[in-house]
Amino acid sequence: MTALDQMIREIKDLTPMPAIASRLLEIVEKPDSSMNDIAQVIQYDPVMTIDILKICNSAYSGLKMPAESIKDAVNMLGTDQIVELALVKSSARVLSGRRKGYGLEHGDMWLYSVSSAVIAKQVAKRLGLNNKSTIFTAALIKDIGKIILEKYVSKDFKKIDTLVKKNDYSFREAEKKVLGIDHAEIGALIGKIWNFSPRMIKLIQHHHLRDESMVNDKEVAAVYLADCICMMMGIGVGADGLSYRFKDQLMKIHGISHSDITGLMAEFGVNMHEVKILLNMA
Repeated sequence: MTALDQMIREIKDLTPMPAIASRLLEIVEKPDSSMNDIAQVIQYDPVMTIDILKICNSAYSGLKMPAESIKDAVNMLGTDQIVELALVKSSARVLSGRRKGYGLEHGDMWLYSVSSAVIAKQVAKRLGLNNKSTIFTAALIKDIGKIILEKYVSKDFKKIDTLVKKNDYSFREAEKKVLGIDHAEIGALIGKIWNFSPRMIKLIQHHHLRDESMVNDKEVAAVYLADCICMMMGIGVGADGLSYRFKDQLMKIHGISHSDITGLMAEFGVNMHEVKILLNMA
């Protein structure tokens, strides 16, 4: 059995995203999805319903009539925010563990993923994209391949680190050289096995802009820039640190200036604080 065969077997044994998350992923891909579509999915998951109602009623604790149903919560928080909170909650089960191979302690990867998702939504807005929830979701789960790859990275870390430090490889390039596959490619394989949409698979696979022919794609640009901005701010930086390549031409193509990046960082502080309050993390 090859190493890749073993990885694929491990993907099949990986704890999947909860069914509710998979259904919500389908909904965010459809521009004509309604509030009722979202409410109907969430209301049949008792744990998620309780979580969403707790979050909503905590945010609106001064109301005489607290939310009593998912439809009430959607009316109070809005469709996008309910979907995003449900996905953030669902992803915690998959992303919260320690990733020793990447130097990430318990919860680091999840916090980084949520931060990246918040920034990606800001970038999507800046680029005039309508499918901001799709971009949010792609940024949230883009590093899922690290769950499978981290033990292989840990085993061969010295080889990978040498290529990065002495041969000017990016961390992703070093992964590919040593292991035959990188975490973005593994993430795309997970997406295929879990029946993610082709668009979501594309965003996961190209979130480090490995194929420069994707530089004109605004959706890829949003997820890629969010990843870069997170690293610039030192959020969830593990063993791979800042060992990735920044594509300056992408900013020129999409009209993003350095002052825009500074503004996005400042805006993130406000937005992430609101998310932490909603999730009782503040």
